Amino acid sequence: MTWAGEGRRSPIVSDGGQHGGMAEKRVVRSAKPAAVKRARRPEVRLPPLAPWTGEGLEPDGDYDGVEFTAADFTGQDGGGARFMDCALEGCGLDETRLTRARILDSTLTGIRGVGTDLAEATLRDVEVADARLGGVQLHGSVLERVVVRGGKIEYLNLRKARLKDVVFDGCVLVEPDFGGARLDRVEFQGCVVRGADFTGAVMADVDLRGVAELGIARGVDRLAGAVISPAQLFDLAPAFAAQIGVRVE
Repeated sequence: MTWAGEGRRSPIVSDGGQHGGMAEKRVVRSAKPAAVKRARRPEVRLPPLAPWTGEGLEPDGDYDGVEFTAADFTGQDGGGARFMDCALEGCGLDETRLTRARILDSTLTGIRGVGTDLAEATLRDVEVADARLGGVQLHGSVLERVVVRGGKIEYLNLRKARLKDVVFDGCVLVEPDFGGARLDRVEFQGCVVRGADFTGAVMADVDLRGVAELGIARGVDRLAGAVISPAQLFDLAPAFAAQIGVRVE
């Protein structure tokens, strides 16, 4: 024998069981995304410096507490050299070879050059200000606690480099190549970045929100780990659409 209504029962929706005959309602809040970690800036405090009186750079040279002012190192070879507590001001670095050089606790102000080779170099606790460089080679290099402030760098090659605690502040980067690089706690503040290549890059805590003009030529799919602003998302929408094969008409 079947009583009326027994064959059809209304489902009871509960997300936490019942208490006192009434459903206990739970509010599930989505976790806030973790705040992007800020880069640690270098704190360079130079000791009293001795003016450089040499004739040229030497491979594997050791320069400690030296001030280089308006020196012309065009075409010279300082591969493997070590610069510790040094200041380079207004120096010319056209085609200067500084592969595997170590630049530590130093300042580079107003340096200029085309084709400067710093491949596999190490820059640690370094401040670069008002540089005018073109085609500088930093592939395979290590940059840690570095600030690049002002100036203009064209065709910067940072392929497979490792950047940690690096700040690009108020500079212009034209077609920088970050292909295969690893970026950890990297900030771009008040910069212009045109035609950047992030192909194969790996990012963590990369803050792009301060970029005044952001152009990405390749590697928009590698922005995982970066933070952009809503306005930048709108500007990059065509690149994101092209990446996943969406036509916008």
